[in-house]
Amino acid sequence: MRIDVDIVKQVRAARRGFEVAIRFAAETDRLALYGPSGAGKTLTLQMLAGLVRPDRGRIVVDDTLWFDAEQRIDLRPRERGIGYVFQDYALFPHWTVAQNVGGAFARGWPQPHRDVEARRVDDLLRAFELADVRGSYPSQLSGGQRQRTAVARALAAAPQVLMLDEPFAALDGMLKNRLRAELLKKRAEHAVPMILITHDPDDLAACADVVVTLADGRVIEYGGGANGASATKTSQNGYPSRNRAVLT
Repeated sequence: MRIDVDIVKQVRAARRGFEVAIRFAAETDRLALYGPSGAGKTLTLQMLAGLVRPDRGRIVVDDTLWFDAEQRIDLRPRERGIGYVFQDYALFPHWTVAQNVGGAFARGWPQPHRDVEARRVDDLLRAFELADVRGSYPSQLSGGQRQRTAVARALAAAPQVLMLDEPFAALDGMLKNRLRAELLKKRAEHAVPMILITHDPDDLAACADVVVTLADGRVIEYGGGANGASATKTSQNGYPSRNRAVLT
């Protein structure tokens, strides 16, 4: 995945203003947004996904213009092919686990699925250890089960890009390691690029080839994750080589 981002968003809350101005370019299938709480990671991911509209700028992914303020181009999340895992999971409380996962195929209340879709839902329920609770509702699940349901739902419709906001934060150590491995396996099987938010260095080591570090709404560092490249604050010119990001 080639991604080129140059976006700005002004946010006001409780009489305070906060500007997120994000500029970077990268070529990788495993990108992480990293930084402390309040750095602007979630807002950045929401803008990339098409859930929040930037005030100005542009987003280009694999030569497709996702957003351009001057040209008034703003593709919807479905048009961008996004599978999104929210930090609070955002499961439908009156749908079962199977309906939440299968809802990726339906508009409105889940309807009976075609055979191929039903098989995909069944495969994901087994892969994420949810088959035994397929008829349960979110209120009846543990935090880890809700997280797995959200990830399975995001993968169900075969997205072009998978975006995850702190997907492992609610999990304990052993389950976190197992779910990381399963997520990476499924991502590789479907060859889907992934953009991940985290503040956990272990997530970076396991899941990221390129790390973009944010603070106070700005990109301050970039560098390698799993490939071991060192981070740097130095801006570079030109388009990145494989598994590199540049501050543009």
